[in-house]
Amino acid sequence: MNYWLMKSEPGTWSWDDQVKKGKEGEGWDGVRNYQASNNMKAMKIGDRCFFYHSVNEKQIVGIVEVIEEYHPDPTDASGRFGMVTVMAVKPFEKPVTLAEIKAEPKLAELSLIKQSRLSVMPIDKASWKLICKMGQTDPA
Repeated sequence: MNYWLMKSEPGTWSWDDQVKKGKEGEGWDGVRNYQASNNMKAMKIGDRCFFYHSVNEKQIVGIVEVIEEYHPDPTDASGRFGMVTVMAVKPFEKPVTLAEIKAEPKLAELSLIKQSRLSVMPIDKASWKLICKMGQTDPA
């Protein structure tokens, strides 16, 4: 299993919106950055992703699971970009803020800090476990 972080503007698509989709999940559409798109191409069914509220909140609020691998994004008229489908797994017991992540030296190399504008990024296993611990949430 691989781990990822996916950013969403809560005013556009929030954790609550994701939860409401249930087991059907929702396509993670609208990504138009090649690096983020390539990260989604690497995702496999069963991979886990942090659900990150961007903009004003800047915090990890839950965990989603990839339930459908990379496929065409119907919102892309050019046909160049795709999406994965994800399903909500569980909320974080305590959301983990960007400030908390930046304050943890063990997380200094995360793309979330180094490439702050990237919307979909890999998370190494040790960082996944540490962030889950910070959020008082079981990493499994």
